[in-house]
Amino acid sequence: MFWTNALSTQPSLETAVTEVSQTILSRLSSPADVGIFWISSAYASDYSRLIPLILEKFPLPILIGCGGAGIIGQNENKESSEIENNPALSLTVGCLPNVKINPFFLNPESLPDLDSSPEIWQELMGVSPQEQPNFILLSDPFSTPINDLLAGLDFAYPQSVKVGGLSSSNLMGVPGTVFYHQADDPQSGFYHQGTVGLALSGNIAIDTIVAQGCRPIGEPYQVVKGQRNIILELSQDGETKSPLEWLRQLMEGLNDSDRSLAQHSLFVGVVRDEFKQELQPGDFLIRNFLGVDPQLGAISIGDRVRPGQRLQFHLRDAQTSADDLDTLLKQSNPPTPIQGALMFSCLGRGQTLYQIPNFDSQLLANYFPGVPIGGFFCNGEIGPVGKETFLHGYTSVIALLRQLRI
Repeated sequence: MFWTNALSTQPSLETAVTEVSQTILSRLSSPADVGIFWISSAYASDYSRLIPLILEKFPLPILIGCGGAGIIGQNENKESSEIENNPALSLTVGCLPNVKINPFFLNPESLPDLDSSPEIWQELMGVSPQEQPNFILLSDPFSTPINDLLAGLDFAYPQSVKVGGLSSSNLMGVPGTVFYHQADDPQSGFYHQGTVGLALSGNIAIDTIVAQGCRPIGEPYQVVKGQRNIILELSQDGETKSPLEWLRQLMEGLNDSDRSLAQHSLFVGVVRDEFKQELQPGDFLIRNFLGVDPQLGAISIGDRVRPGQRLQFHLRDAQTSADDLDTLLKQSNPPTPIQGALMFSCLGRGQTLYQIPNFDSQLLANYFPGVPIGGFFCNGEIGPVGKETFLHGYTSVIALLRQLRI
C-alpha cells in the first residue's frame, strides 16, 4: 500500500492541476488505483473543467472529490498546510494492492427510507457487509438527508467505519459541489447535490480520531423528562430540577474565565454508552446548546433526547481543542504502520480558532511524521462516536489509513 499527497496554490487551475499531477507521478513506482481531491471554491467557475484536466495529466481509474472553503495538503517540502480563503488544490492518491474499491455517487432521491431492510441499502451501495468495507463520504450539505444516510449505513454495515465531510464554500452563491469519476460510468461528472464516496475492503483498515474540542464542566445529569430536542427535567444524585436551575447552580461554581466562556461557547455532551461509569472525553457526543425557556426552565440542544440519557455541560476554546486533539493522537496505537491520513476539519477551526496557521494538521504530522495528509474544511464532519456514526460540528475527524495485515 502506498499513499501520497500533493498541494498546489497556483491561481490558475491548469497550472495547479499540472503541479499536483507532476509531483505525484514523480513519486509513483506503480499505477495508482484511486484519487481523492479537494478544491478551493476560488476555482468555482472552472469546476466543470476539473476532472477532464486531471485525467488528461493523470489517467486515474477512480476519482472523487469536493469543493471546500479551506484545503489541507502537503506543500513541496511535504509540510502540512491548511490553505484558507485562497486558491488551493489538494490531491491524495493511493496504490492499493489487495484492496477492492467500490466508488459510488448517491443521488438524494435514490436513498431508501429508514424503514428499508439492510439488504436494500447493501444493494444500493453495491458491496456486501461480509466484505467488511470502510466508507469515505463527501456530501453536499443542502440536498442530502445526511443523518438518514448515516443511520442507513450504520444499519446495513454495523461493523464498518464511515468518515468524511460536507462540501463547503467561502464564496456567496457558490453551492456545495461533489465530483465523481469512474471509467466508463455515465454518472461521471460534478454535482451540486448528492454524495460521492468509496467503499474500501480487503487489506485496508481505517482508524478514526474524532476530536470534538470540548471539555466537561460539573458532573453528569440524567434526563428525566424531555420532548424531541427540549430537555424539561434533569436529575443528579436523586435530586430533580429544571435544566435551567441546574445550569445556574453550575455557573455559580465556575471561575471567572469559564463563566465568561460559557456565555458564548457552551455545549452539551450526550453520553453514548449508558452503562459506562468512568467517562472520558471520547464517550460524549457533543451537541450545540441552542437556548433556554426561562418560564419552563427548559433548555434545547441540537439533537433529540430521551429519558434515561446522561449528559454533561461542556466548554470549548482554542486550548481545549488543542488539548483534546493532542490527547486523542497520543492515545492512538495502530497495530500496523499508518500509510496515509485524511483530515475533515470544521470551518470553525483553523486560524479562526487557533490564531495561527496549520495547527491541527501539524499536530497530526508531529505524531505521524512523513505520513501524507490531505483533506479540507467542512460544513459538517462525519465520524463515529461509540458504535454509531454522526454528523459533527467544530470537530476534526481524522482517518488513519493502514494495511489490515502486513
